[in-house]
Amino acid sequence: MGFNSWIHDTNLRVAQSPVGRWFRLENSGRPRERKGSFFFTEMRAGLATFFAMAYIISVNANITSTTGGTCVCPEESMSDYCATNTEYLLCVQEVKRDLVTATAAISALSTFCMGLFANLPIALAPGMGLNAYFAYTVVGTHGSGLIPYRVALTAVFVEGFVFLGLTLCGMRQWLARALPASIKLATGVGIGLYLALIGLTYSAGIGLIQGGVDTPIELAGCADQYFDSDTGLCISSEKMRSATMWVGIFCGGFLTALLMMYRVKGAVIIGILLVSIISWPRTTPVTYFPYTDLGTSMFDFFKQVVTFHPIKHILSAQQWDISGHGSQFGLAFITFLYVDILDTTGTMYSMARFAGAIDEKTQDFEGSAIAYMVDAISISIGSLFGSPPVTAFVESGAGISEGGKTGLTSCMTGIAFFISVFFAPIFASIPAWATGCTLVIVGALMAKSAADINWRYYGDAIPAFLTIAIMPFTYSIAYGLIAGILSYILLNSIAWILEKVSGGRIVPPNKDESDPWSWKLPGGVLPPWVKRAARGQKDFWRRDEESQELEESGSFSSSQQERVAIEKGQSSGARTE
Repeated sequence: MGFNSWIHDTNLRVAQSPVGRWFRLENSGRPRERKGSFFFTEMRAGLATFFAMAYIISVNANITSTTGGTCVCPEESMSDYCATNTEYLLCVQEVKRDLVTATAAISALSTFCMGLFANLPIALAPGMGLNAYFAYTVVGTHGSGLIPYRVALTAVFVEGFVFLGLTLCGMRQWLARALPASIKLATGVGIGLYLALIGLTYSAGIGLIQGGVDTPIELAGCADQYFDSDTGLCISSEKMRSATMWVGIFCGGFLTALLMMYRVKGAVIIGILLVSIISWPRTTPVTYFPYTDLGTSMFDFFKQVVTFHPIKHILSAQQWDISGHGSQFGLAFITFLYVDILDTTGTMYSMARFAGAIDEKTQDFEGSAIAYMVDAISISIGSLFGSPPVTAFVESGAGISEGGKTGLTSCMTGIAFFISVFFAPIFASIPAWATGCTLVIVGALMAKSAADINWRYYGDAIPAFLTIAIMPFTYSIAYGLIAGILSYILLNSIAWILEKVSGGRIVPPNKDESDPWSWKLPGGVLPPWVKRAARGQKDFWRRDEESQELEESGSFSSSQQERVAIEKGQSSGARTE
């Protein structure tokens, strides 16, 4: 038996096993099985997602540790916020190592639960952008911001439970479904450009572009020593001469794209691993471990290969007495809430659409309520680990582009994150230029939704364009959604008012080409499980199709079969009427 035959047979056996039926793999025989989903494809996709977002382990630790965590700065050193206090800085290093473990642990737990319970190929981790707001604005460098680190964690913990309440009453699901069609399509495109921008920058990409002075964005691509000390920009004569950038472009970009053209499985993983391996030796111009104090520290950590660092300083560090920080606590809480709800909702919806899991009739995706619940609970658990808010990651698109369609992808990503708790020195040493071009490629794949936007009617087209443009330009998914939603409401409300006031005489010439929209959506606001529970269905967590399947297989008790028969009769009567 050849290798391909063994792969096929193994995929088939797994699909027909309880695992395959739970995740609805192709050939599992379950209703709404995910076509094109196979065991080994899901495993490969999960690894692709992990490698695309493994940078979060080190990046989140670097960003969040700038707050100082629970370290206390002595009064005599407050003038420079302990920037030169050796004892304090050593404590901050311990907090940073705590955050490496915490980031990997909460990412593993939340992502695995997303796959197991919601059956979606979406990964969760402490959010980029949210962690920067947490670190630089709310807590501030070495605690110089609005509120202390412990109080900020309390705000994150409370936010998670508010999210859970909004999910249980169906508001988060309704928001995703009620967004106009053009905005929903544009969200995916905007996230694609946002990903591409991340992949092209210095902080998490190949370093091709950077923020400018005279222009918003400038061409970069120079080595660190060729930055102008006054402007912070690349010296003109050294632009596009960075060796790491070219390694990222050719080995992580063109090679990956070429392999994808020829349908080579694992193309994304191959590109990321190749660039990482090239970047690990210290004697090359593209090394990730230069002979500097920081480079030597990273290399010493890398050489440990296998190690476990327990969380010592930041575990359950919440401060529940917020009496001295009332207004600042409220501001931080509200900001976390609105940014996270728009960011996570938009990301999850776009990833579900990218994976083909959207029901075009209801404009909802399978497992949406559970997905939002997992996200909400993960936010609160993450705060107990000392982490900023957890959110859905757009890098999930890397796994989806590799063929991931079910929760098995997320489970594999979660397992990889769990392993990284013990192999943190390796996974924290994947350089940004190894994943930068992957993000650009994923962005290109997500941009195809632009073709489905209704560009014929300006009331749909302009809000869609603003959504697409504002996301990368402000480095925020939430701000892009706000711009799109507000412009849509303003343009179309004015047109509606003019039509009513004029008695139907002042109407856009091609209004008939606009996308229909109504807040009254099929299924209503309440989640389906609430309706099933309200009508007395004991297994209310199961969809109606699942109940029918169990009945036909004889798995229901006689009382359950009787109830289903009654419900069928009622629904049949309703249709007859």
